[in-house]
Amino acid sequence: MPLVSVIIPVYNVEKYLRQCLDSVTAQTLSDIEIICVNDSSTDGSLSILEEYAEKDDRIRVVTQQNGGAGAARNRGLSMASGKYLSFLDSDDFFEPDMLELAYRKAEEDRADFVVFNSNQYYTDKEKFVEVAWTLRVKEIPPYTPFSHRQMTDNIFKVFVGWAWDKLYNREFVMKNHLLFQEQRTSNDMYFVFSAVAIAKRISVVNKVLAHQRRDAKDSLSKTRENSWYCFYDALMALRGRLQEEGIFKETEKDYINYALHSTLWNINTLAEPTRSKLIDKMNSEWFEALGIKGKPEDYFYNKKEYKQYKKIRR
Repeated sequence: MPLVSVIIPVYNVEKYLRQCLDSVTAQTLSDIEIICVNDSSTDGSLSILEEYAEKDDRIRVVTQQNGGAGAARNRGLSMASGKYLSFLDSDDFFEPDMLELAYRKAEEDRADFVVFNSNQYYTDKEKFVEVAWTLRVKEIPPYTPFSHRQMTDNIFKVFVGWAWDKLYNREFVMKNHLLFQEQRTSNDMYFVFSAVAIAKRISVVNKVLAHQRRDAKDSLSKTRENSWYCFYDALMALRGRLQEEGIFKETEKDYINYALHSTLWNINTLAEPTRSKLIDKMNSEWFEALGIKGKPEDYFYNKKEYKQYKKIRR
């Protein structure tokens, strides 16, 4: 059994794929398997994967019918045999000691998952930009491990709802039947925030160990007009999971505040006419369905967000 299974969904990313793969194959923790799920790429991505697999027997390549990153991660998850799971987007890359440091911390704390810091990388400028909000250290206790009950702020905003800045214990994932939603965007929110709410032992490595590429022109995050409703589906799935676990009552206020935050972020970043379509849907159905409608001002942590919400309602 390898120590870590690194799962990489790959789709039309030939321009960045070598840097991604190089960052994984050169890890100081070498006892790993690298599962690359080719999501029916139409560029040279598969050829690059096969080239690397020939040189490194830790790499396994599988091709699936195009189903998106969520489906690709689930496929990789079904193949994984490592004690821990790492998910890396194929246009991003790791620091050389990422897996070693996260693995050591996970073992030390017997953690359900470990969170580490990340920053943003701009290819054209070859520049790294610090991002303070990816790990809100002030909102977690000065000790590890901990659970969401020891967090001092909205538990769904202490970490970001993406999977690649975390290392998961595979037994924890399998025991709790955690899977990624198979939708175009927002497909990791359910997985990540369900884990945050369920985990008994969360740990942290407060060091930048991953780099998110921010200027990929064909990135899904820049074409969300094609899947503007996915965030809502993810929020509803998360609420369902919290209810199933019997912890919705204790997390309800955090959930509703995060639902408003996520809604406003989508409204503020979508282009027209999709933006107006979303606003109409929120006012007619989704503000009520998410539990936001009817809550008084003092229910919300962020008063600026509440003011924008009221403006949208008017």
